[in-house]
Amino acid sequence: MDIEHLVGQKLLFAFHGKEKPSPEIVNAFKKYHPSGISLFRGLNMGTLSQLKELNESLQRLARELGLPPLIIATDQEGGQLMAIGEGTPLPGNMALGATRSIELARKAGEVLGREMAALGLNVDYAPSADVNINPENPVVGTRSFGDDPILVGQLAAAMIEGIQSQGVAATVKHFPGHGDTASDSHLGLPTVPHSLERLHTVELPPFISALKADVKLVMTAHLGILSVDGPDAPPATLSPNIINGLLRRDLGFDGVVVTDAMDMHAIRQGELLREDSLRAAQAGADLLLVTSDPQDQTRAYEALLQGAQSGQLTADELNASVARIARLKQWLAENSSTPDLSVVRSAEHMQIADEIAERSITLVRDENKYLPIQLQADQRIAVIVPIPENLTPADTSSYIRPKLAESICVYHSRTDGFVIPYSPSEEEAASILEQVRDYDVIVIGTINAYAEENQAKFVRSLLQVGKPVIIVAMRLPYDLSAFPQASTFVCTYSILEPSMRAVARALFGFGAMTGQLPVVIPG
Repeated sequence: MDIEHLVGQKLLFAFHGKEKPSPEIVNAFKKYHPSGISLFRGLNMGTLSQLKELNESLQRLARELGLPPLIIATDQEGGQLMAIGEGTPLPGNMALGATRSIELARKAGEVLGREMAALGLNVDYAPSADVNINPENPVVGTRSFGDDPILVGQLAAAMIEGIQSQGVAATVKHFPGHGDTASDSHLGLPTVPHSLERLHTVELPPFISALKADVKLVMTAHLGILSVDGPDAPPATLSPNIINGLLRRDLGFDGVVVTDAMDMHAIRQGELLREDSLRAAQAGADLLLVTSDPQDQTRAYEALLQGAQSGQLTADELNASVARIARLKQWLAENSSTPDLSVVRSAEHMQIADEIAERSITLVRDENKYLPIQLQADQRIAVIVPIPENLTPADTSSYIRPKLAESICVYHSRTDGFVIPYSPSEEEAASILEQVRDYDVIVIGTINAYAEENQAKFVRSLLQVGKPVIIVAMRLPYDLSAFPQASTFVCTYSILEPSMRAVARALFGFGAMTGQLPVVIPG
């Protein structure tokens, strides 16, 4: 390849378009020869057949332009980050953590990989190997398997093996660990203040397990590691000490390093993105995950090209990087499979989702013995559920309406559902409170109430009504710390249908709650 094509192979682009490649991305392919595409739910996902045809169109375009086969990647983690909305609704990583099952983690990976392969996607930006030990972490949460580094490593490795058994490359993220941050790198630069000893004890073991499982890609985190880079630490994505030092030299990784999205505000934007794009390549990143903005695509390409021409990005660095990408593409070619679209949400895959959900349901406490629910036929249940919101840009929860009331109604017909905002106003809370006051049992689903005071305040008001109140934490278990007086508290770790069905079944005593808390609840 000439230098222009070599530079292009270091870039992953995105674009707006569902039916076919947009004119903008076709032009970008002709000008910049990118290595591949990242697809996003809001930009590219429609029906399954549409998505498969779109991916085939992208690969045809690459062939027509004489480019190597494309990497086509997406975030298909399960749980709260599902780019392919019509995929099997796997409950997610923290639910797997509650099952403690390596076998189920591997099966979940197989489902993810098989469905992506059927749709023409070949790289999954999953799994997250972050150890979620900070309850205030806004960006990881249920995307983590838990707060035990050993368990996280075991489940991440099993999921990687499952994904890659289907010819889809897995991407472990967010290196060197995003689990103990209290801010979102989409919005600014978080820092990790811990010592190297602590990193090797908590943050790094899951990544070491992933490397032993032969993970094909590692995604860098946009966070500063003070013990490695000092008080003015750059994002790990821009740090030679992190990528070429810690990851490649110390841990021995010789696969592909991909950056997290370069439009996140831990990375400098506008014209300064040029400099940070070059810094990422110099630090050892092989693939830069660039946005759908044509200006950003131009900035990243021109920065790398000028760096290569001036020697700031040496010929040896460029060739070694593109060789790693070529090896990945060769692995994809040798292991590719094309299952029929019928595998997506197949009975077999849904059974796996149901098993994960059923084995993850966790009974934290039932001090007043409200469970199992046993009511006369004429007694009534009120089920209250908040409207999910995307708590970070790395979230697809807003597409879901939790079917907790519908699932409970299967077991008791006199069930009424009520919906409240994620952060209800005093008036909204008072209105619902008045409507449910005369019900015999109240079931309230919560979504990160520990971090949303209006929601927590509403739950505390419910607990004073004088009726049996059953709290179902549908996302993180930490909610209990916001209302420790709650007598009955159950965790699902997911708002998806399998988890709603499983918890309803368990609340009425038709399923055992065998899940174990994968994180410590403060207090």
